[in-house]
Amino acid sequence: MASPFLSDDWLAGAKAIREKYAGQGAPIPHKIKMNQVITGVPFGSGELQLHMDTSSGEMVMEAGHLPDAEVTVTTDYDTAKAIFVDQNPQAGMQAFMQGKIKVQGDMTKLMAMQAGSPDETAKKIADEIKGITA
Repeated sequence: MASPFLSDDWLAGAKAIREKYAGQGAPIPHKIKMNQVITGVPFGSGELQLHMDTSSGEMVMEAGHLPDAEVTVTTDYDTAKAIFVDQNPQAGMQAFMQGKIKVQGDMTKLMAMQAGSPDETAKKIADEIKGITA
């Protein structure tokens, strides 16, 4: 069953999908610890604090912030959904140019992460995550 993007059910479903494929794809080549602030969330308080950590070679996305994050990205809900679920890099670039994405910290880490191409396992994960998203 589909759940709203970034809801507790969605986060749990996306984590289960990533765990299902753990160790099957190529390790993520660019290591980053990134905090995320998502604004305009249509449920809860309207803002979510998340983090993404690829230092293990796998992508981990959880609620809350890391104390040792190298970069913090703030964006609105619709832009985050276009980037993470729709896998639309153009939406991210346009949002950045329009000031809808704010970056604090080591921007070179963020740029390096976006430079790579997803392998077949990453594409399967993205497709399954899209399938659970309302």
